[in-house]
Amino acid sequence: MAQQTKPPKVIRIHPGDNVAVVVGQGGLAAGERLDDGLVLQGHVPQGHKVALEDIAQGGRVIRYGEVIGTAMVSIPSGGHVSEDNLHMPIPPGLDDLPLATRPAPATEALEGYTFEGFRNTDGSVGTKNVLGITTSVQCVSGVVDQVVQRIKKELLPRFPNVEDVVGLNHSYGCGVAINAPAAVVPIRTLKNLARNPNFGDEVMVIGLGCEKLQPSTLVDDQPVKIYQNTEAADPQANVLSLQDESFESFADMVEGIMAMAERHLERLNQRQRETCPVSDLVVGMQCGGSDAFSGLTANPAVGFATDLIVRAGGSVMFSEVTEVRDAIHLLTPRAVDAEVGQALVDQMAWYDDYLSLGQADRSANTSPGNKKGGLSNIVEKALGSVIKSGNSPIVDVIGPGERLRKRGLTFAATPASDFICGTLQAAAGMNLQVFTTGRGTPYNLPMTPVIKVSSNSTLGRRWHDLIDLDAGRIATGEASIEDMGWELFHLILDVASGRQQAAADRLGLYNDLVLFNPAPVT
Repeated sequence: MAQQTKPPKVIRIHPGDNVAVVVGQGGLAAGERLDDGLVLQGHVPQGHKVALEDIAQGGRVIRYGEVIGTAMVSIPSGGHVSEDNLHMPIPPGLDDLPLATRPAPATEALEGYTFEGFRNTDGSVGTKNVLGITTSVQCVSGVVDQVVQRIKKELLPRFPNVEDVVGLNHSYGCGVAINAPAAVVPIRTLKNLARNPNFGDEVMVIGLGCEKLQPSTLVDDQPVKIYQNTEAADPQANVLSLQDESFESFADMVEGIMAMAERHLERLNQRQRETCPVSDLVVGMQCGGSDAFSGLTANPAVGFATDLIVRAGGSVMFSEVTEVRDAIHLLTPRAVDAEVGQALVDQMAWYDDYLSLGQADRSANTSPGNKKGGLSNIVEKALGSVIKSGNSPIVDVIGPGERLRKRGLTFAATPASDFICGTLQAAAGMNLQVFTTGRGTPYNLPMTPVIKVSSNSTLGRRWHDLIDLDAGRIATGEASIEDMGWELFHLILDVASGRQQAAADRLGLYNDLVLFNPAPVT
């Protein structure tokens, strides 16, 4: 019988680090002696940092081989390092970053891996078969919510190949500066959400009629066909406005939407899963409720899986500008060319200006839960966050609400808000998302599967029915990053194929979509 390795008390990531992260549940008590003989000066909670050497006042505190802050006061060897005794460093400058200087790592193509997906006429592939009902304005959301429930009860049982019906409600469309330059962000987001591969080319828009964002705007890349409440109603109709004079009552409106939905369901029901290569996967990587283990376990495992998907010809997006900004100097060298590197810089600069206009800065990102989980500041959080991107070259950069253009690894610029990032990644065309968390969240999207990965086993055990994969086993020595990366890769293929259901889908938990609207509201 093989001997079990004793779990480490602390983990030091990089040989140059002068801090380490406490592993065990409950943390370590004052007087605890580490394997190297270092004695703790006080209690250090799980996930928090302990100084491995004396750090003088003003001295650099190093994790991931990078400076995460300077000491406000002298910190003795064995002392607790936290936000309370750290000054946050300034972010990397954007003017002289190295662009496209790192050669792509030598890797072999990964062949022979497939999943069972729903192929669309535009060449994209869905991992679900869902009817999406887009709304052009918040005014109609109550009607759409009511109709969605009726569709699920009265129509969906007749179409066994269709998994669900989703109302894409939001707070945009009325009282907005529709022609402001930044209005392009929410508008293209809504247009591209309707084109998500899991909706199977069936675009269906419900509007009021008087809103600034006219329903026809959301389908202007295809023929606009208006539904009217007549015997000659167009079976291909893709737009319905409640103020249309052919509706003479609320009941008429509801029956019109039901009739329109039935035609879309008939076409969606003809979709069948077929074997597709991994090159048809579009996976969004995101983190939320992060802790100090996120950059040790879950995110490195996700990064390993990212590289596997890219090697197999697939597409991966990573996002969250404020959780990239302090690590941008590590990413621009990985750009496939100088143009892509400059696009990364431009997105950082745009967001710096956006935060400044709101009289905020990147430090506003770090949440109370992040800090309780051991993350001292946004610098430490960002250095752990970007590990989700693996080691592959960055082939493209897209703005918020834009659609993915290339296979490979893309930076999709989004805010770090879980709900806004998820909405924008869905608009970019992702058909599956991987979400890492250390503190825990029931977050889920209604149109794409979301695989939840815990960064620590304490959460993995406590939320056993909400977490799909426990990467905390890396910290305890039970599994390697490579082991967990491969396990996640196979889980992605199983969930994409419908062979396994993500935990939050199984529980029926879904969050609202949230648009990013940097434009004025009138």
